[in-house]
Amino acid sequence: MIKVTNLGGKEFYINPDMIEKMEERPDTTIILNNGHIYIVKEKVEKVIEEIIEFKSKIFSVDFRRGD
Repeated sequence: MIKVTNLGGKEFYINPDMIEKMEERPDTTIILNNGHIYIVKEKVEKVIEEIIEFKSKIFSVDFRRGD
């Protein structure tokens, strides 16, 4: 899960595997494959960085072993 912040300042988590697309208009809009739409403070580039970091942790050997 990745942490994002809505425009009201509340942090919440999104499953990155559910993201269908993201747009900046100018706020970042995250559209999930179930149709839910979230507008967040983070820029698209930052969300992508969070997704890459999350996925790299999942696929790291140490994470899978619990180290």
